[in-house]
Amino acid sequence: MNSRLNFLYVLLTMYLMLDIYTFFGLRSLFAEKQAKLVFSGVYIATSIFAFFSFYKVFQVVSKGSIFTDSSANIYLGLFFTMFVGKLIFVALMLLQDVGRLFWGIGDSIHAAVTDRMRFGSIPSRRKFLTFAAAGIAAVPFLGMLYGITKGKYRYTVNKVKLNFPDLPKAFEGFKIIQISDIHSGSFDNADKVAEGVAMVNQQQADLVLFTGDLVNADKDEINPYIDIFGKIEAREGKYAVLGNHDYYGAPDDRSESAAYWKDFHNKYDQMGFRLMNNENARIERNGEQICLLGVENWGAPPFPQIGDLDRALRNVQDDEFCVLMSHDPTHWEHRVLPNKKKIHLTLSGHTHGMQFGINLPGMKWSPVQYRYKRWMGLYEEAKQYLYINRGFGFLAFPGRVGMWPEITVIELGVA
Repeated sequence: MNSRLNFLYVLLTMYLMLDIYTFFGLRSLFAEKQAKLVFSGVYIATSIFAFFSFYKVFQVVSKGSIFTDSSANIYLGLFFTMFVGKLIFVALMLLQDVGRLFWGIGDSIHAAVTDRMRFGSIPSRRKFLTFAAAGIAAVPFLGMLYGITKGKYRYTVNKVKLNFPDLPKAFEGFKIIQISDIHSGSFDNADKVAEGVAMVNQQQADLVLFTGDLVNADKDEINPYIDIFGKIEAREGKYAVLGNHDYYGAPDDRSESAAYWKDFHNKYDQMGFRLMNNENARIERNGEQICLLGVENWGAPPFPQIGDLDRALRNVQDDEFCVLMSHDPTHWEHRVLPNKKKIHLTLSGHTHGMQFGINLPGMKWSPVQYRYKRWMGLYEEAKQYLYINRGFGFLAFPGRVGMWPEITVIELGVA
């Protein structure tokens, strides 16, 4: 806890310096006294709001519950948005000011030696460069503001067709809907969540699979949304697995933990999802079947490694067509691919696409790619597929920029 608070103190100090520098930088754009006064009043008001937002975040962090308080997440997002905008503006202005400093030092030294100025007066381009810096900084600022207000509920449907030579013919055209990373503790608009669920139902799924992180840190965060997610429809059933965040609220005491998990599992039942903890199930169609596997979370450190793939594969025959739900995509590389049993399709989430990046045809980028080798979309290796969903909800930063929440539609076909 102390480390978190110390980080916030450093962050506040940095923001104060950025805020002062930005104020004088932008104020220099106004020549008339009246305009300077109006600007100063507006800027000071926004600064007061920024520090108020920081104070609200500080209050919640000091109690250790930042990810379970949606209002605190909003304040965090607004503060972070202003922080990033000012950081970019100041960085650009410092490049100019440092250049001006060296320009002036060089000119002064030359004047002392030759008794004349070599470069003349420092160029009077500051106003133009300040405008340019403000314009550049406004792009991420407005993008993040959009992500907080609109982007976090901008549900998108991504359709993928996968063909397999050994898919049972009865499953030609079988439609799997994947959602992931609901993070119900972050939601602040039930109507928007319901719109996302309606989009899921519009896809007319045969099977709906949820790949973990129902909550941020406590089982009861889902309570206001049980009825909404209970309305998800699928002809052949709805299945789910746990993600790393689903473990964080469980008590350490064994007796209390048992009661906690019993209640948590009951919430999945209320929503009509079968929770699969290292087990398998058969999905049948016209006398043929595929095998569905579900494991508890298994992720590269520091995330929990509870998933047991071998246990989930008990009584699964070598020639069976298998679909695996596993929250963390690192499980695919470390445990799925090396396994002697071929798992045709693995569905994961976890990364969120970091909720920030570029997702355009032929151009995909996010800072999360420097942490995860496989972080979004479809991957194939050894004739086995991994699909990583960007997530239905959001965590910490209460928004999404470029990495919109995703509903994945996977249609199976016979090659």
